[in-house]
Amino acid sequence: MTTQSSVTRPVPSKRLSVPIDEREPSLLRLFFLDFIRSKTAVVGLIVITSIIVAVVLAPVIAPQDPYDLSQLNILDGRLPPGSVGVDGNYYLLGTDGQGRDMLSGILFGLQTSLLVGVGSAFVAAIIGSILGLLAAYFGGIVETLVMRFVDLQLSFPTILTGLMILAVMGKGIVNVILALIIVEWAIYARTARASALAERRREYIEAAETLALPKWRIVLRHLLPNCIPALIVIATIQIAHAIAFEATLSFLGLGVPITEPSLGLLVANGYRYMLSGDYWISFLPGLALLITIVSINLVGDHLRDILNPKNKR
Repeated sequence: MTTQSSVTRPVPSKRLSVPIDEREPSLLRLFFLDFIRSKTAVVGLIVITSIIVAVVLAPVIAPQDPYDLSQLNILDGRLPPGSVGVDGNYYLLGTDGQGRDMLSGILFGLQTSLLVGVGSAFVAAIIGSILGLLAAYFGGIVETLVMRFVDLQLSFPTILTGLMILAVMGKGIVNVILALIIVEWAIYARTARASALAERRREYIEAAETLALPKWRIVLRHLLPNCIPALIVIATIQIAHAIAFEATLSFLGLGVPITEPSLGLLVANGYRYMLSGDYWISFLPGLALLITIVSINLVGDHLRDILNPKNKR
């Protein structure tokens, strides 16, 4: 008796389709959702983005080139906002004592402030972060030397150090940026060292050392990426500090030359006219400086709350 063998075919398994809404959100989306929860931070980001766009388009939208002294007319000096000059030019925010259009001066002054703030923070972050990471990873004499220089740097007042440096090097945007780099690198070094010391004891660092990876690769490819969130927060705050520092030095006459626009110089030029009623010469540049610094600080404070694991609820 022959039996017919039946071959059982495997039933094709259905793929479990996970709905898009039930998938785990990406880190970028989580960061975006956490950021927009703070209305003040969103407003600060919108304001600072608008300022950056206006600064980039300053050569196009500015009614006057403040670098070209031949365009200044002394007869248009100290005109109030909304005035028309002798040549028919309309001054939305008025003019200063030399006949310079205040709107143009503020736009190019913000350009100088952002250049100094971002440039100094970027270079200081690179120098300070590398030194802080090396101090945390190698320890010993390297950590002692780096941290003693950091303590020495931070023991001096910031404004006093900047005044001494610029008194030796002279005025100019490049010199102001160099002074800010010398002043700020220690803050990044201390922050990078503190973050790297916490990461130094993690298992992935021990695994990388077990694989005999080069030390420079462990520092740059493993330690540094995990220290970036803390460095981003410090960099955001230091940009605002650098902008205020440059304006202070320019107000005191040790920042940029008088031929270049600066918010600090504009405030200083109008300070003498405050008692005569020409308030806009100092008030408007000071208001632009205040809005810029507050907007950056609002974004930086919320970034600190998001990127700090201790503040997670």
